[in-house]
Amino acid sequence: MLIDFKNLNINNLSFQTDFEQKIKNFLDEWFSDGATVKVQTSGSTGTPKVFEIEKNKMVNSAVMTCNFLGLSEGNKALLCLPVEYISGKMMIVRSIERKLKLFVTEPSLKPAEHLNEVVDFCAMTPLQVENSLDKLYLIKNLIIGGAAVSESLKRKIEQTQKLEGIRIFETYGMSETLSHIALKQVMPEAEDYFTAFENVSISTDDRGCLKIFAPNVNAEVLQTNDLVEIKNERQFKFLGRIDNVINSGGAKIFPETLEALVKKEIPNEAVFVGVKDESLGRKLMLVIEGEESADLTSKISGIPFEKNFHKPKGIIFVEEIPRTPNGKVNRIELERKISESPDF
Repeated sequence: MLIDFKNLNINNLSFQTDFEQKIKNFLDEWFSDGATVKVQTSGSTGTPKVFEIEKNKMVNSAVMTCNFLGLSEGNKALLCLPVEYISGKMMIVRSIERKLKLFVTEPSLKPAEHLNEVVDFCAMTPLQVENSLDKLYLIKNLIIGGAAVSESLKRKIEQTQKLEGIRIFETYGMSETLSHIALKQVMPEAEDYFTAFENVSISTDDRGCLKIFAPNVNAEVLQTNDLVEIKNERQFKFLGRIDNVINSGGAKIFPETLEALVKKEIPNEAVFVGVKDESLGRKLMLVIEGEESADLTSKISGIPFEKNFHKPKGIIFVEEIPRTPNGKVNRIELERKISESPDF
């Protein structure tokens, strides 16, 4: 399905699938007299919730992204994210604001499978990118969100052919910031720090967690639970979520940092969890998605962990790691499944 927002006439469009009907519902809500639209959170860090967002704030967010990427009227974009969430809604709002031609494809793990022409812009989750490496050369500007871009995925992108002139970014944001407020380049050169958009102020609280003031998209100072290292007034490095910290024998362990280290060595999804233990309180375990193999365990055993307590006490292989509908690892559900398993 193609929606040309330069010459938009909703009545002339045929919304046939359930996904296309959801797009129509959002367009009806957007072009209604109401000043707000409803947005659902993913639930990756807690209970999913629905809240209302001012349309003018969403337009402001769209302008920041479009300006940064240099998108202009008539450019082509690909929508392949669920429109229940802010990520999908903002793809539509950017298309409205900049009068883009929006190709619509059902959200799936292979969203670019049928893409046969160049588009100027697309947003995907890491899993979608992983399954679209052979089509990345058709996307001039790609932003990756919903979860961190793993080291193994970065390597795969670097090894992908025909990506000259292609720009790929990892995003930082949340529903409350109306998608992202900062980008970190993955391609053509990988960066370590996110760079915040103009008119976005960053700082940390006494825990070292990021505080965001982005008045164009949210009038309030947003306090996150993301531990960061601030380089300067606009750049920061994400270290991990403070509520994911695993306390094992009195040592605080940041799983995201360890996962990035592991994913430099193996291609599989890897998640560190804390399992209840009588002596340690929480025992550090590594969950690997995929079949157990001597090669994987050998590579993991050779990883140079900085601290001895960073080494997992055991490795659990699972067929599939649970994820939220928009692709994020669902740590809460994973820990529940591990704790309920009779083997652990």
